[in-house]
Amino acid sequence: MPPMLWLLLNFAAPALGFYFSISCPSGKQCQQALLSGNDILLYCNSSGAHWYYLFTQGKKGRLASLTNISNMEIMPEGSLLIKDPSPSQTGFYHCWNKNGHQVVQYEIDFQDISTLHVTHKDLGQRPLQNETLPLGSKELIFTRWEPWQDCNRCKEPGERKRLGYCYIEEPLKEAMPCWLYLGEMLVWSSRLRPELQVEACHVRCTNNTQLRVDYVIFDNFRLDEETEFVWLDCPLGSMYRPVNWHANDTPLTWESQLSGRDFTTFLDPSTGGRQLQVFQPAIYKCFVQQELVAQFNPATSPETLEAQWRENDAQWREARKALPGRADSLLKGLKLVLLVGTVLVLLGALLKFIRPSPGKRSKQVLMVK
Repeated sequence: MPPMLWLLLNFAAPALGFYFSISCPSGKQCQQALLSGNDILLYCNSSGAHWYYLFTQGKKGRLASLTNISNMEIMPEGSLLIKDPSPSQTGFYHCWNKNGHQVVQYEIDFQDISTLHVTHKDLGQRPLQNETLPLGSKELIFTRWEPWQDCNRCKEPGERKRLGYCYIEEPLKEAMPCWLYLGEMLVWSSRLRPELQVEACHVRCTNNTQLRVDYVIFDNFRLDEETEFVWLDCPLGSMYRPVNWHANDTPLTWESQLSGRDFTTFLDPSTGGRQLQVFQPAIYKCFVQQELVAQFNPATSPETLEAQWRENDAQWREARKALPGRADSLLKGLKLVLLVGTVLVLLGALLKFIRPSPGKRSKQVLMVK
């Protein structure tokens, strides 16, 4: 994507609203599986809070302060914003208040988005099946599904998605997110991966899901000259929210993409469709929670402008050529009318001249050859 468009998007997202957040009751310890590469806000209602972490991978040690991690930011109200989290940042996050007391603790498993398994129910594609992990106790690997998200369109046919996280369960023990369970153990299995499932939906329109934000327009995006594509990023879009794209008012669907029928665009599964790869100019609109949040207008290339100028110039030349011909036709018509009028006047005068007097018989004959 051109640098200017990225700059606009980076400024637009914070200005437009908020990040997807998770919360935990004060004084409690909460465990949550999430996806890497997708921004998340860990809620902590304590102004001036201090955050500490302990990652499960890498060097073991004591809790460390989050002040030196580039993709993490403590918000003024105390919450922790993690941008583009990586799987290596799976671990324990502690929020302490100004008095040095722990307010809340999160145990977060950032599961690797690059291994995401995507299926569409209406295409007959099946999710991953349960498997056992031979670590000595026959641990069961399975997917724990989140509830279905809202339909990404209303009144018209749409789609909805749900996320599934990798969990491991030992006999007679509570299941845990896979990488919180495994920690530093070096285990490989194709089953250790998160899932995304999509299905068709059709719902009535309500006001319950809307973000109620003004939408923005991004002008003049261009396809890269070398790659011949560009990435568009939908503000407020998220793996954790319903996202829908239109190209020239035609909806772009997961079903078309996963069935292999549509090659003009590509909805990025790793962002839940927040990012769209386009290969041809069009007017693209993105909707979040059924509400229009952004429109992307293509730039007119110099070649297109030149072609339009040539077409307009050719039309003007044709019009100029047609004008003299039309004037000649009009002049000829006027001359014909005048000639006919003159003939009729002469005929009238002639008839009057040759009309016989009353009581006399004319011997003259008018010959018309």
